[in-house]
Amino acid sequence: MAVQYGSRLKRAVTFYIPLTCLLVGTLFPFYWMVITSIRPDVELYSVKMNPFFTLHPTLSHFYYLFELTMFPRWAWNTLFIATVSTAISLFCGLLAGYALARLQFRWAPSLGTVIFITYLVPPTLLFIPLGDVVKTFGIGDTPWAVILTYPTFLIPFCTWLLMGYFKTIPREIEDCARIDGASRFQAMVRITFPLAVPGILSAGIFAFTLSWNEFLYALVFLASPQQKTIPIGVFTELVRGDVFYWGPLMAGALLGSIPVALVYSMFVEHYVTALTGAVKG
Repeated sequence: MAVQYGSRLKRAVTFYIPLTCLLVGTLFPFYWMVITSIRPDVELYSVKMNPFFTLHPTLSHFYYLFELTMFPRWAWNTLFIATVSTAISLFCGLLAGYALARLQFRWAPSLGTVIFITYLVPPTLLFIPLGDVVKTFGIGDTPWAVILTYPTFLIPFCTWLLMGYFKTIPREIEDCARIDGASRFQAMVRITFPLAVPGILSAGIFAFTLSWNEFLYALVFLASPQQKTIPIGVFTELVRGDVFYWGPLMAGALLGSIPVALVYSMFVEHYVTALTGAVKG
């Protein structure tokens, strides 16, 4: 009996308690956003009320967000920019990752490392020269200003991730296809790319998330309210000086986080597969 009790205690200390702490720490920000977005202003700005729950939930902050701000336009801009940027980055990263993983040339390993290092360059060092590029092409304050600048950090990451995933796919599979008469391009498109779907989806999830939540480039290159994305619009329109409109602010943050959460939940199995490798021999 004592052995069984000791086993349960050990499992609780080593598994259940850390798991509970992790879940609470992870989900608490979302809970705080939900509670703040549905609390009326009377409770929200009263120091006497319990900040962890509300007795009179309301949707007035959501009405304010949709009726008195341009949130629907911000949401469309964010979706359009994130989707196009992700598509461009995946296309380039897919071809570059395959070339670095499969084609044999002298500088392939070093080039792969250099490409990943470029991803580590802080955006604060790049937005000034990129600003000159945007100004030269005359695309400032348009979605294309960020659509064409986001790939500067998305393509290196997608290339690095897909290059590593392609290396886990046995080369012999392509060799067999080429022996049967397929060209390299046919083997790549019909054999390797379908096997790399988990890696492609994983890179796409990361690229979409980074594009959706990007702040600095959007803040610099998008000025007019109708061109802003959700992170920039919520921050600039609902924070005025030292006045924070906490209800609509948290409502916007909550609605802005839902699409990313849905993307992760839809492709979580492929995401885990990409982290654990491709075809096991």
